[in-house]
Amino acid sequence: MRFYLISDNIDTQMGMRLTGIEGTVVHTPDEVSAALDKAMEMKEVGVVLMTEKALKQCTDKVMEYKLTRTSPLIVEIPDRHATANISDTISRYLADAVGIKL
Repeated sequence: MRFYLISDNIDTQMGMRLTGIEGTVVHTPDEVSAALDKAMEMKEVGVVLMTEKALKQCTDKVMEYKLTRTSPLIVEIPDRHATANISDTISRYLADAVGIKL
């Protein structure tokens, strides 16, 4: 199982490459959508990491994949340009998944 990164900036991609995670840099909604489709078809990829800004460019497609596919797992990650507080993101996931509000 491998990780694959879809990032909106080269800094995040370079950092992930140092850890052995390959990926792509995208800037437009069409590029994000195409990269996500490609990653979802890679048999060896178990987790798709997406930066916050990239994920926001195709939220509907991400939610569709999350609801209809069991693999690979799509995970939103913060990067140096992230606007969301990571604890708020985790709290939102818990509230959506199991109905717990922290």
